[in-house]
Amino acid sequence: MLCKAMSSQAAVFARRLAVKGVGQQLPWRSALEGRSAAGVPAPAPGTRLSSPRWMSTSYRHCSQKSTADPNSFSFRSHTCGELRSSHIGEEISLCGWIQYQRQGLFVILRDFHGLTQLLIPQDEPESHLKKTLCKLPLESVVKVTGKVRQRPAGQENKEMPTGEVEVCVQSVEVLNTCRKLPFEIKDFVKKSESLRMQYRYLDLRSVQMQYNLRLRSQMVMRMREYLCNSHGFVDVETPTLFKRTPGGAKEFVVPSREPGRFYSLPQSPQQFKQLLMVAGIDRYFQVARCYRDEGSKPDRQPEFTQVDIEMSFVDQAGIRSLIEGLMQHSWPEDKTLISAPFPSITYAEAMRNYGVDKPDTRFGMKLVDISEAFRNTDIGFLRGALGKPEGCVQAICVPNGATHLKNKDLEFLKQMAQTQFNQDVSVLVLKPDGVWKSPLSKRLSEAVRQQLRQMTDASPGDVIVIAAGPPQEVCPVLGKLRLQCAELLEAQGVALRDPTAFHFLWVLDFPLFLPREDDPSQLESAHHPFTAPHPDDAHLLTSQPHKVRGQHYDLVLNGCEIGGGSIRIHNAEVQRFVLEKILKEDAGLLSHLIEALDSGAPPHGGIALGLDRLVSIIIGAPSIRDVIAFPKSFRGHDLMSGAPDFVPAEDLKPYHIGVTWPAEDSSKGSPSGPWQH
Repeated sequence: MLCKAMSSQAAVFARRLAVKGVGQQLPWRSALEGRSAAGVPAPAPGTRLSSPRWMSTSYRHCSQKSTADPNSFSFRSHTCGELRSSHIGEEISLCGWIQYQRQGLFVILRDFHGLTQLLIPQDEPESHLKKTLCKLPLESVVKVTGKVRQRPAGQENKEMPTGEVEVCVQSVEVLNTCRKLPFEIKDFVKKSESLRMQYRYLDLRSVQMQYNLRLRSQMVMRMREYLCNSHGFVDVETPTLFKRTPGGAKEFVVPSREPGRFYSLPQSPQQFKQLLMVAGIDRYFQVARCYRDEGSKPDRQPEFTQVDIEMSFVDQAGIRSLIEGLMQHSWPEDKTLISAPFPSITYAEAMRNYGVDKPDTRFGMKLVDISEAFRNTDIGFLRGALGKPEGCVQAICVPNGATHLKNKDLEFLKQMAQTQFNQDVSVLVLKPDGVWKSPLSKRLSEAVRQQLRQMTDASPGDVIVIAAGPPQEVCPVLGKLRLQCAELLEAQGVALRDPTAFHFLWVLDFPLFLPREDDPSQLESAHHPFTAPHPDDAHLLTSQPHKVRGQHYDLVLNGCEIGGGSIRIHNAEVQRFVLEKILKEDAGLLSHLIEALDSGAPPHGGIALGLDRLVSIIIGAPSIRDVIAFPKSFRGHDLMSGAPDFVPAEDLKPYHIGVTWPAEDSSKGSPSGPWQH
């Protein structure tokens, strides 16, 4: 009787709205559905106001199939996303946050699992329940008990997992009330990233963030199952406080109580996992926290997580097969299936065809060598480039570029090449009517034009971008412009890169050493100093190290590097030679590792997968910060807690260090009193 009375009153309320003609202007309804009130039809007489569809659609993706019991050890009987028609007639208890209140008739309760509609009692004996629920601010936390009932015919929400039922409230316990929040906990409410990070504990309540973190958790669990249960790996934790590693990225330092001595936070567990192979662990893995003292970027953080793997008695093919199986086993069920083996190309092929060492193979626009078309040219900059050793003319063909790219876009491409690479590029526009448009085209014979069309496979309506010079200069600039052209075309609505496609690619045979940027006459490791030389090039190590390829391999997904590894040097003398003779590093810093390699080290190799980056690509997030619970800002700051923070001078004394303030900071006002030292 109670539920019937409530249903009747709800229907009367809906009819009144329809009669008054305000159904199209309900501000709360239009806001909940994430669109303007205009054009929203008024409810028909006798209908009841039901849950907005966008909510149920979002939460449908948040619910994952699982045999786990989310209600164990809890004082709730069910989650808010669990109730179905099979629960009708049951008395249940729910706990969650108040997401919406609807004119004293309904409350939408939310938890990590979904949403449930609560029917508020309307009769006088139960008025205390209505008073309690209606006065509570949104996002207050309650425990509700009640009976599950079928929604009236025609009022089901088929887009909502719990949309066939509702709960008639019998009792309410207020567990906590909520203050006025800086933003609403609704996915369609736009928030700046800085505001989201400042109130991260609120941002994490959103459907998308809940989905991101839970998908990440499920992937990690499946990785553990695959590595430990299927392939005998051992999960070993390695130290966070270590010592400085020669070369590589900058490391964070941590003071000790011994004067002048500092720890370093490891960039990766690289040395430890090699030592574990010497120790006979044979198969190691770890979900490891790593640190780099670098500025944050969309795909970088000063602290990050990688799935770290090392094996003994293995070659490159074995590592690649392991990782392909790992990806398939841990791949989310709601994403496009992936198949193995993954394709592979060499570093040289990647640079030659794509201009980058992490190609996005979801679209074409490969680099093409068109040097032959200009062998007898009288165009000065082309003739000059081809007259130098290894000089070449390269091009990319932008399909339908003449149709979709405006003059300002083409000028932007030229400016980018000049600003970022100090390289001039020429643009040839082949208009849809077949007419060439470019200052350069006037100096091209008809034979050269036809040869260009044939070599680049250009059609009317395309654009050809040309650069001339040494390959190591020309390929990177065209590789960058290739990606920029893809973004420009997609901004015009061209479907170029399928967002639901996942293209894995192995890149192999990297150079072992590269010229140092600050001193090109000296060499530095292309990746790290522990990578073994390619067997076919090992004889060049002592005489021509710049020509040696390394046994390094990168795993690329949709144009982003998500993993990198190598077969390691397991011979102590080779490792000492690389450090001292080629890299000019102090081998004493790695004496512990060299001694270990000289103590019967087995052949070994491994890989590290960037977990943050991998998950962000899978869910389509623009930044890895969207898959990290508490990330740092672009400047490496925690906007929620205010870290890094100042430390009083008194607290620094045990570490025998002080702070010297830069002159520019002092003029702006540095901390005074006990913080100044």
